[in-house]
Amino acid sequence: MDERYTEINSKTIDSWVSGGWEWGTPVTKEVCDLARQGIWDVVLTPLKPMPHEWFEPFIKDNRLDGHKLLGLASGGGQQMPLFAIAGADCTILDYSEAQLQTEREVAEREGYSINIVRADMTLKLPFDDNSFDLIFHPVSNCYVEDVSHIWRECFRILKPGGVLAAGMGNGYHYLFDDMTVSPRVVVNKLPYNPLKDPEIMLKCVESNSGLQFSHTFEELIGGQLKAGLVLTDAYEDLDNDPVIASDGYPAYWATRAVKPKI
Repeated sequence: MDERYTEINSKTIDSWVSGGWEWGTPVTKEVCDLARQGIWDVVLTPLKPMPHEWFEPFIKDNRLDGHKLLGLASGGGQQMPLFAIAGADCTILDYSEAQLQTEREVAEREGYSINIVRADMTLKLPFDDNSFDLIFHPVSNCYVEDVSHIWRECFRILKPGGVLAAGMGNGYHYLFDDMTVSPRVVVNKLPYNPLKDPEIMLKCVESNSGLQFSHTFEELIGGQLKAGLVLTDAYEDLDNDPVIASDGYPAYWATRAVKPKI
């Protein structure tokens, strides 16, 4: 492949945003106004709000005043505006220019400052060691082949005692070509990796679904532990499509992990 797969994903997500992608649609002014009253929620996975307690000890009365927070592959103007309004010192890193442009527009509309960084999270992140109190990483590592690199980088840039809140798909979606039919028919084997399977690559290109990857429990959970993080809480979540969620099978996980204090 002449072009890095992350460049393909960046351009694909840009096209989704222009088409009205739900995860590229920014929060409204009304939602921001509620955040100014201390009323806000964010999601790491499609449906369940992340418990505010996951940001302890950095949160008090729904405020994050002065704490350094990184939105890792979290562009789109959905979470960072609320964190910024809650007083966090926010940095957003994404590889989709369209997602970052939305962040610029919301910041201008709502009158807050944010550090905007376009970077590929499969490479070394452009931050010093021990830079952030908090990392908010919603479901996005499905677009990365080697997720263990992300966990190591999160460990590196978190301050001791810092918190990583991460959402991830558990691979369920990749078993099926059409999640909306019933009964579903398993057509793909795991691991799902278009870089190693020409047939899957062709499906991804024809469906404009980006180059996505399944990851194992060992990669997603064990990888955080191997990076040195300590898991303190977790939950499962369903898909936000009611047809897909109707079987009751969780398709997503969310975890809270802490970098130990030395």
